[in-house]
Amino acid sequence: MGRSRQSIGRRVPHARDARRTLDGARVYRRGCDRAVARRCAVGDAAAGDCSDDRRAARRNRAIVIDWLLLVLPGCVWGASFLFIAEGLESVGPNGVTFLRILIGFLTLSAMPAARRPIRRADRWKTAGLGVLWLAFPLSMFPFAEQHVSSALTGMLNGATALFAAAVASLLARRLPARGVLVGLAVGFTGAVLIAWPGVAAPDPGDGQAFGVLLIVFALTSYGFAYNVAGPLQQRNGALPVIWRALGASVLLTAPLGIPAVLHAHWTLWPVLSLLTLGAFGTAIANVLAAMGAGRMGATTASATTFLIPVVALVVGVAVRHEQVAALSIAGAAICLTGAWLIRRARAAETVVAVDQIASR
Repeated sequence: MGRSRQSIGRRVPHARDARRTLDGARVYRRGCDRAVARRCAVGDAAAGDCSDDRRAARRNRAIVIDWLLLVLPGCVWGASFLFIAEGLESVGPNGVTFLRILIGFLTLSAMPAARRPIRRADRWKTAGLGVLWLAFPLSMFPFAEQHVSSALTGMLNGATALFAAAVASLLARRLPARGVLVGLAVGFTGAVLIAWPGVAAPDPGDGQAFGVLLIVFALTSYGFAYNVAGPLQQRNGALPVIWRALGASVLLTAPLGIPAVLHAHWTLWPVLSLLTLGAFGTAIANVLAAMGAGRMGATTASATTFLIPVVALVVGVAVRHEQVAALSIAGAAICLTGAWLIRRARAAETVVAVDQIASR
């Protein structure tokens, strides 16, 4: 009975997030109740604002918006690997990375919310996030796609959640919960199956194993980035953090990126691909994902990443006629199953934390 909320936060994973979710829901519910009461009190009920039909229509619109926020980021990110491959037709890997980050930065610069100030103590951390989340991993993918297909690159990205969970346990210096551990085992087995046809290729000169290694480096960087990004975004908001991280990444990638852009041989489709990659894949998809996390919670919104391997496979085969081994496709399904198991285990931990906090 004498335990404090802080002690629960230390004992129960995600308790702080759960407490924020519970408190936010209470505030939102009280605010909605007061707003409805005020509208009804002044006679707005006669206009239909308080009618069941209006409320049903608002609920339906909210459901549609939630689904769009859940589906669109994953589809855009899944197609990003196609746009990278098309961009490489005109410019080298360093140019692809620099342009997508620059275009993403300029796109977010048009949004006033992105320019809100952040805490002084978080500025260097945000710059470091620009390395872990953007400059380094986004540099790895174009080099990797010189050796492996866009479909395979996107399918391996299905393991991002696995790397994030593994890094979280490493930073906490403790084994993950049993459900998370099972998900990691299943997911990494699937990731090995995705990569195996390329790693075990009879011709080592094609560089597929090297391409897979670069993707693993990128996913490892993502694993650290997601664990750093969460606290930064909670303190400062998602858009200000993303915008500043993009700005730092522009400076980091410019020395190699600008010469590559100046020596490129441009044609229309690569230009359109890189514009789409930067504006949508690097900027708008992140905005939509942040909005989804705000409306539905981070656990639910993260389900959008399950679409990335599926979309990457479909567009890679349909547009670029890429050949993908059946073993890799099966591995992608297993990898996504592992990610889903981790997500389910994390959601269960959050529910337990909410119940413990609410019972006090």
